[in-house]
Amino acid sequence: MTEIRTFEPEDTFSVIKIASQTLTEKYSPGLFAYFYEINPDGFIVANLNHKIIGFLIGIKINDQKTKILMISVSPQHQKQKIGTKLLEEFIKRTQKEEINTIELEVRIDNHKAIQFYEKYGFRKIIKIKEFYQDNKDAYTMQLRF
Repeated sequence: MTEIRTFEPEDTFSVIKIASQTLTEKYSPGLFAYFYEINPDGFIVANLNHKIIGFLIGIKINDQKTKILMISVSPQHQKQKIGTKLLEEFIKRTQKEEINTIELEVRIDNHKAIQFYEKYGFRKIIKIKEFYQDNKDAYTMQLRF
């Protein structure tokens, strides 16, 4: 059974591997440690049989807003509701802190991700030109409670 839990430093290599396999952006390993240091409760992982199969990184912007920076699931574990479990856990943690807004950015051509977030009530609020390293545009999406 998949366990959703807070990231631990020994998860770093697994998280970096999943990110490199699934995300179009490339990130420095130190960035993952930084996100853990600034908001450990917002860095969560999906663990199946002692193996990390997905992660979500979110940070607290202020007392009313959090931001999801990354969410990813290993290719062999996609379409098994792992992303759903990660997102639901992050939403639960955000609500527990009485924060009323979650934001994230998503590529405008990532229709599957947009539909996934819309299913949870996220709405597109703005288009950002050349947001990504390859100069692709993004939508900021927002969920308010």
